[in-house]
Amino acid sequence: MTRTTLLVSAAVAASALTLTACTGGGDDTATAAAPAGTSADASAESGTNAPSEPGADAPADEGERSAADVMFVRMMIPHHEQAIEMSDIMLAKPDVPADVTALAEEIKAGQNPEIDQMEAWLDQWGQPPGPRDGHRGHGGGGMPVMGNDMSMMDGMLSADELQQLFDAEGTDAARLYLEQMIAHHEGAIDMAQGEVSDGTYQPTVDLARSIIDTQQQEIARMREMLAAM
Repeated sequence: MTRTTLLVSAAVAASALTLTACTGGGDDTATAAAPAGTSADASAESGTNAPSEPGADAPADEGERSAADVMFVRMMIPHHEQAIEMSDIMLAKPDVPADVTALAEEIKAGQNPEIDQMEAWLDQWGQPPGPRDGHRGHGGGGMPVMGNDMSMMDGMLSADELQQLFDAEGTDAARLYLEQMIAHHEGAIDMAQGEVSDGTYQPTVDLARSIIDTQQQEIARMREMLAAM
């Protein structure tokens, strides 16, 4: 065999070895890549079964509570409490017209649950209660228990005005109650209208709208009662 033939044979053999090595490396690469592909597939499958984003199954967005919402709730609670105290005073009196006592009962029945709801919101928001005034639901008709004079709040009675209601009797008491409660309701409506304009938390805005509707209707009834006296 000539030297040239030997060189060609050696070159062919080397090429074959190189091709074999390349082919083997490709298999190793494919084998190494397989776990990565499997991992990716598992991740994709895991992603499919993963829990949805927080809030995805939550009810419709109620909006974030704002300073206006907090202020409305903190101020409306004592406002409602005084309306209940006024009604308790009336319900403890004899010789009061039946339609006036019925109204007082309705006011208590309507505003007590609203106070409970507003207190729950403050607790949910981690907010302290507002200034407290009357004594909700004491039902005894005893002396007025206002600790602070909150008459600067819209429609709120002063301590002297509440005492006048306590001292009045019969039809005079009923008339005074209606006059005072009309002014009290008008103040609550003003506060609620402010919440409708400035509030961002939908449940409190809805409550404000309900207060406006309910108390406007009650004002109309009270004016009719006064006209009939």
